[in-house]
Amino acid sequence: MPNEDRVRIETVDGIADVRMVRGDKMNAVDLDMFIALIDAGLEIAEDKKVRVVVLSGEGRAFCSGLDIPSLMSGGVDRSGPNLLDRTPESPANIAQRCAWVWQEVPVPVIAAVHGVAYGAGFQIAMGADIRYVAPDARLSIREAHWGLIPDVAATQTARHVVGLDVLKELTFTGRVVSGTEAKELRIATHVSEAPHADAMVLAKEIASRNPHAVRAGKQLWNQAFQGTIEEGLKLETELQKRLLGSPNQVEAVKANMQKREPKFEDPK
Repeated sequence: MPNEDRVRIETVDGIADVRMVRGDKMNAVDLDMFIALIDAGLEIAEDKKVRVVVLSGEGRAFCSGLDIPSLMSGGVDRSGPNLLDRTPESPANIAQRCAWVWQEVPVPVIAAVHGVAYGAGFQIAMGADIRYVAPDARLSIREAHWGLIPDVAATQTARHVVGLDVLKELTFTGRVVSGTEAKELRIATHVSEAPHADAMVLAKEIASRNPHAVRAGKQLWNQAFQGTIEEGLKLETELQKRLLGSPNQVEAVKANMQKREPKFEDPK
């Protein structure tokens, strides 16, 4: 269960609406927020009733990035976990996993971005599978302003989405891009005046599909970009074999033939 002073989850009809709720700080990421995001992802990953996630921030911003004063001062319990410590069940350290955990979640994750998404906030959004971004949102790989590099899993989330030259420019400069430019640069999937509402519309459509096929689709594309040609083709075959003739796949066919809404079972 995540710390509800940082992240809250409301699940309805298979859609997990996950919100960062530190609105008074523009959802700046302190140690508690790092941990709460990880805990939220792990909780959702175990919930077989969840079919899709919408990830957003409460208040004026998606996430303004690191809470530097907290992390540089007494805001961190020095006897507690170190952000650069790797978690035993993941390749990511604690800082990285708050973004990477959304790729470990087996269902699609849609980020709804408004206000600012700076630094860690930018990278948390990149951890999602799909991004709806407000046209006047402001996004930045902000670490250059602090004499640092992006280190919240961006090397593994953004590299298959955004061009290498774009990532280098934004890393070198830390410049701010609007939601509209983010779409042009392929950082955003969609530009939306109402990113959360539109993300929920897409979430409802995804939640209406065979949940086994949706999960297999995420696994398929994630692994396709990491392995060899042979491994990718083999995975296609293996996943399709599991789906063919399965109860939910048969139900999808019947519902289409009978022109009715399908009734899918949740994964066990």
